[in-house]
Amino acid sequence: MRAVAYRRSLPVDAPDFLEDVTLDDPVPNGRDLLVRIEAVAVNPVDTKVRKNVDPAGTPKVLGYDAAGIVVATGPEASLFKVGDRVFYAGAIDRPGTNSELHVVDERIVGPMPASLDFAAAAAMPLTFITAWELLFDRLGVGGAEDKRTILVIGGAGGVGSAAIQLAKSLTGTTVVATASRPESAQWCRDLGADHVIDHCGDLAAQWKELNLGGAQVILALTQTDQHMVALADIIAPQGRLGLIDDPKGFDIALFKRKAISIHWEFMFTRPLFQTTDMDEQHKLLKKVAELVDQGRVKSTQTQILGKIDAATLRHAHTQIESGRTIGKLVLAGF
Repeated sequence: MRAVAYRRSLPVDAPDFLEDVTLDDPVPNGRDLLVRIEAVAVNPVDTKVRKNVDPAGTPKVLGYDAAGIVVATGPEASLFKVGDRVFYAGAIDRPGTNSELHVVDERIVGPMPASLDFAAAAAMPLTFITAWELLFDRLGVGGAEDKRTILVIGGAGGVGSAAIQLAKSLTGTTVVATASRPESAQWCRDLGADHVIDHCGDLAAQWKELNLGGAQVILALTQTDQHMVALADIIAPQGRLGLIDDPKGFDIALFKRKAISIHWEFMFTRPLFQTTDMDEQHKLLKKVAELVDQGRVKSTQTQILGKIDAATLRHAHTQIESGRTIGKLVLAGF
């Protein structure tokens, strides 16, 4: 099968830091599905793995978002059948989705929204799983009766775009998002954010101008180390802070006097450790698909860059590393 891989950890300005390769077709075992990949999306985790995990010359395939068609199933699979259209984010300890064929455990796969094409569907799984788990599993955000105020740092990014939509469609919360450019601020408003402030300015001062009191819930999605002092000021006593990024340092003492609870979200934890509730990702993706088909949330795809090959993926990695993307970058077809 055709695939895109890397053999050494190289920066984006190095020639051929990703390359086209030919690999053996994978075989599904146990509860696996064999999926013919129709579209993939690119996330910051793709670039982080490429830069930090050196395969020492062995081709390593990246890719943690996909939509495609089931072409075979493992002997223990029961949730899907051949011909089903599916979307998912895969597992970080298995080969990625940047290949013609891909094997994935059915417990982390969802039925694709009927109203979307493959490209739009591929933009959703990783960020919606992350946002869902962070909001509902980690931070305990409730339903329509939950009237707390949520601050989303980096609202125009992939996870922020998903979190705004889920919070506004499934809860009664007030959502404040951060964005630094007019176009990204408008994106957040279009997704449902009640207020938008600039994370390149004085966050604490802008927050006080909103007269909302303290933020009971904060989603720190990017540059947490840079915003830490401001977040400690903004958060309400006994508030909840959730993180997904990799701050170089974290001064937990800043949050002590307010008795803040701090929560990490890593959407690969369930498949990585084969947790007993691993199938929660199947269930939540099914719910997300229903929300899409009901018109309550939408895909965050903003660009289809081209077909799935090394040249296009190199372009995607370069854009992701710029830190200025809005929504999700998608590639479709081989």
